[in-house]
Amino acid sequence: MIPPHNSLVKYDNPILVATTKNGQASGTTQTEDILNSILPPREWTEDGQLWVQYVSSTPATRLDVINLQESLDHKLQQRQARETGICPIREELYSQCFDDLIRQVTINCAERGLLLLRVRDEIRMTTAAYQTLYESSIAFGMRKALMSEQKKGEMENTIRSLDSDTEDLERQVGELTKRIEDVQTKEKERREADEIAHTAEVDRLKGLNEQLKASLEGLLSAPKK
Repeated sequence: MIPPHNSLVKYDNPILVATTKNGQASGTTQTEDILNSILPPREWTEDGQLWVQYVSSTPATRLDVINLQESLDHKLQQRQARETGICPIREELYSQCFDDLIRQVTINCAERGLLLLRVRDEIRMTTAAYQTLYESSIAFGMRKALMSEQKKGEMENTIRSLDSDTEDLERQVGELTKRIEDVQTKEKERREADEIAHTAEVDRLKGLNEQLKASLEGLLSAPKK
């Protein structure tokens, strides 16, 4: 028969629930009751039968502590737990080791075991609080990242719109510059044509004036009859 899962906590041999009820009702001690409240028995079903396994109430020896340490090191290596950083596997194994140490202490001194239980629960609550804070910070970071991506998209759209407006304005500037150049060219040509026409008119008038002057002088110099 196979237990539901391996654990560093030392348990007694599993027994049927029916046998458990008959035996535990009359033979449990105060220490065993405290142990069962600290480390509840494991239950599982196999072949239609319900089995239960209580935590061991046998006092621990120095050899048991050495074996516990060796089992911890072996499981850490076997399950490839990380040596540093956050590692759920290492956390689980050390938690099991601490539970078995509580079991060993509780057998010798129930009050000391209950005090260690308070310490264990406080550590777990602190760890849970830090985990909640970590998850909250991760969620906050994700929201900020999504907001940044959204703002980045909006800024990219704004930049594209401004680039389009800039290109349109540059095109208009080019068209206006060309129109100005065309107007300046036409105005220059008109001025040159006006200057040529003016010069020709002045020359014509000068020639006509010379002719009239010559005619007048001819009339004035003619002998009187």
